[in-house]
Amino acid sequence: MIHDYLRTILAFAFVLGVLVSFHELGHYLAARWRGVHVEVFSLGFGPAVFKWHDRTGTEWRICPIPLGGYVRPHGFEDPDDATDAQKAAWIPGRTFHDKSVGSRALVILAGPVFNFILAFVLFTVLFASTGEPRVRDEVAAVLPGSAAAVAGVQQGDVIQHIGTRDIKSVDDVLAAVTPLAGVQTTLGVQRHGQDVNLPITIGAAPESKGSTPHGQLGVTFAVERGQPMSLGSAVVAGAKATWHTTVQTLAGLWQIISGQHSAREMGGPLKIAQLSGQVAQYGFASLLSFMALLSVNLGLINLFPVPLLDGGRLVFYAIEAVRGRPVSKRVQEISFQAGFAVLAGLFLFSTFNDLSGFGLFRWVASLAG
Repeated sequence: MIHDYLRTILAFAFVLGVLVSFHELGHYLAARWRGVHVEVFSLGFGPAVFKWHDRTGTEWRICPIPLGGYVRPHGFEDPDDATDAQKAAWIPGRTFHDKSVGSRALVILAGPVFNFILAFVLFTVLFASTGEPRVRDEVAAVLPGSAAAVAGVQQGDVIQHIGTRDIKSVDDVLAAVTPLAGVQTTLGVQRHGQDVNLPITIGAAPESKGSTPHGQLGVTFAVERGQPMSLGSAVVAGAKATWHTTVQTLAGLWQIISGQHSAREMGGPLKIAQLSGQVAQYGFASLLSFMALLSVNLGLINLFPVPLLDGGRLVFYAIEAVRGRPVSKRVQEISFQAGFAVLAGLFLFSTFNDLSGFGLFRWVASLAG
């Protein structure tokens, strides 16, 4: 048990540390490229455990709370808010606020872009070293009590059609089943070289009140290990995997927003920690794959047009570029307050989901009973 907790903590710190470091590295390199001095590059929050200065004067910090990090460009504060002491310390031509709106936008955009680059690199390394695993439409296991189990689906069955829809891949299975919750249809499988038609009532995944239930069969599919690819093939496959992950993530988000999936499926930091530990036990290759998926998610989240996130600042810069002058201070202050409220609410909601998934509230209720 202690070993499991230790693995979870170390895996979570490693995963989050790499993702955040690469994100902040994007901001750092873009700032240096656009001639902005970087005062601080911090990995983690809290008082610095280790810190040192490089030859450019940047202070590098390693802090004990591995839940993020930050880069502080020189002169990031608005001139109207700066104190006389801060203004006196500004290095002419090296401050963030003096740069053009395009340069400032590039510095902010570089963080999310580097998360996509990291995902691409991780996928490429994974495919070059272990190959690209392929999920086949052959049933590897049937969950007890599921719709598939009731219908008589067996391990080794190959799904060929659901109703009148032909099945060519696992993606086809998911696309066919999702809108059919509670629907009676037929499942065509190939079993030991023979075609078998099974009457089935598609199961419904548990959803929160008011959301649209989605169908599920209750099976897992066989995964076929790939063969290591040449570097060129791995690069192409890595780019495709990064794009596919981005599209799938956005599609999943839209399904939550539109009510097709429950918002209770949203996970927070506790869920990420738990999954990090679980994935780590399957080996470093599995951990790399998980990190690539999270890196895409981190890049997308930071591009959302929410003040306090990179995407929110990019919206302000776009408005400034069109209007020829910055957004008013009052509008920025109200926007940042609203953005903080949104992010705090999402954090609390996702943490509540995590604790609910861990069974904490059921355990508390049992004690009270």
